[in-house]
Amino acid sequence: MRLVASLGASLTRILEQEVRAGERAVTRGVRAETERLKTELRQQVVSAFGARGRGIANAWRARMFPQSGESLGAAGIVWTKVPSIVDAFERGATIRARGSRYLAIPTGFNAPQGRRGRGMRVTPQQMVASRQAFLRPFRSGRGFVWCLPVRQGERIGRKRAPLIAGGLAAVATGNRRGAARWQAELLRQGFVPMFLLVPQVQLTKRLDVRGAGNRALARLPAAIVREWKVVT
Repeated sequence: MRLVASLGASLTRILEQEVRAGERAVTRGVRAETERLKTELRQQVVSAFGARGRGIANAWRARMFPQSGESLGAAGIVWTKVPSIVDAFERGATIRARGSRYLAIPTGFNAPQGRRGRGMRVTPQQMVASRQAFLRPFRSGRGFVWCLPVRQGERIGRKRAPLIAGGLAAVATGNRRGAARWQAELLRQGFVPMFLLVPQVQLTKRLDVRGAGNRALARLPAAIVREWKVVT
């Protein structure tokens, strides 16, 4: 009877240690794969959109449950703060105009200047209110280029004199390669394209969120086993 009691006590301690080892292994494995999935999704966005996509990339967030301590039931979640944008580029969605015949897509000339710029320089409402905007049809006949007349602005300090579109805003050519050539060409033609008007846009599928999630799930068992070997 004493032998049985001794074995029982030892077995209980062994099982308790194994459960604690399992809790640590599961928690660490889930945390590692959760962070790896977040990193992969951020890299997908940067690869697809370059530096312009860093805001969307950084919108991917991750959280562990429980938020503290260790558990055999540990879980991780990865989500984005801009789900509509991510969903559109994962599906390759078609965006159609609502309430009007055309979508107004700003061109690279109608953009905020500088890294901290926010919003569009000129809005469609300003285009209409200016009474200077005019349309040039696409050769395909499937849309228009919405333009404003352009003039040379005054030079301020050492910076290149800006181009002014319709008297509303400076044309965004300062950061372009060969900005002087762009300015000369725009002045020669006398106008600058501010918006593209198209009935719909077919987005290219650029992201694979579902695939990244499935790969993380497939890696998880091996990650837990690796952590279990480390903690034991």
